[in-house]
Amino acid sequence: MSSNPIRKILFGIKYKQSVVTILFMVLFVAVISFVLYQGTKKPVTIHANGEEIKILTHAKTVEELLKDENIEISMHDKLSYSLDAKITSGMEIEWIQAKQVTIIIDEKEQEIWTTETKVKNILSEANIQVAEYDEVSIPLDEDLGDENQIKINKAFQVTLVDGTEMKQVWSTSTTVANFLKQQKITLNELDRVEKKLSDKLKPNDEVTIVRVEKVTDVVEEEINYPVETRSDSSLLKGREKVISQGKKGKVSRTYEITKENGKVVKKVLKNEQIIEKPKAKVVAVGTKVVTAKVSRGTSESGKEFYVTATAYTPYCDGCSGTSAAGINLRSNPNLKVIAVDPNVIPLGSKVWVEGYGYAIAGDTGGAIKGNKIDVLVQSKQEAIQWGRKKVRIKVLD
Repeated sequence: MSSNPIRKILFGIKYKQSVVTILFMVLFVAVISFVLYQGTKKPVTIHANGEEIKILTHAKTVEELLKDENIEISMHDKLSYSLDAKITSGMEIEWIQAKQVTIIIDEKEQEIWTTETKVKNILSEANIQVAEYDEVSIPLDEDLGDENQIKINKAFQVTLVDGTEMKQVWSTSTTVANFLKQQKITLNELDRVEKKLSDKLKPNDEVTIVRVEKVTDVVEEEINYPVETRSDSSLLKGREKVISQGKKGKVSRTYEITKENGKVVKKVLKNEQIIEKPKAKVVAVGTKVVTAKVSRGTSESGKEFYVTATAYTPYCDGCSGTSAAGINLRSNPNLKVIAVDPNVIPLGSKVWVEGYGYAIAGDTGGAIKGNKIDVLVQSKQEAIQWGRKKVRIKVLD
């Protein structure tokens, strides 16, 4: 009876050893199976956007591999292998993810998906041509980087008038102020632009710059002399005699001159200084009036000679109606007056004219020179009837 416990103990030990052996064998088989399973996987490397992913896979195709790795490929992405390509050991797959880019041309937007990184390649893929003077927000030879927007301002021609120079230049839809900066144009304080600096430029616009300058000019100028008149009773009325000649003066004048594009548009007198005062011209003006009274006698004695006589009226062309001696010929129709050369017959002399009668030498004429006289009649018909004749004349006093 005493041996039973010992047997039980020995049996228990043997049982435990058997369980351990079985567990060990199961584990060994699992490890060997895992090693064999892993050993049959194919190594594949995926290059994605600069990163490298190494994978061991039992996938048979590229599509199956991506699905196993939970990698989603969009329709715009680029793979170096097609989705149905067979997986091979050591295979390297290039995966480029597409990026959505907004292209804005003169404020009009369009969106594209692209796997290109360089700006010029992105624009080429979108069939967008960039001209020489177009403005692009990112240089064409640079990568887009983290940006997702490209702005393009298309260039157009603008007429630039700078002072007197005019030329055609290329510009984009920018402000006038930025345009002038692009053209490296400097405005002086007084210069004027014929557009608001904040205005946006449009095709075929004209930007005009008026170059303004102010200069000071000092000049010497002549001053005209005044004329003083003095009454002289010894001279016949209407006659003048210069007593003393005038002399012009000099003045220094300072002007502020405003020029626009080199042309004077404004001249303002700022200062004036007399250098030499002018000297007045003095003229004597005759006031003597000859009374038109003629003695009717025939016995007076005097100088007697022959002259060529013509006739004129107070209303002839160029006649004022007042004689050189100041006689109103129109208001005294009964007067008898002759025009004479004062060097032959002094003005104011009483005369007798053959065929005309007693008269006064009270007028002169441009054509009356030497022994010529012009007798006054009241009508053109009378003057025609008188004609031209040689007559005897006697100067009475």
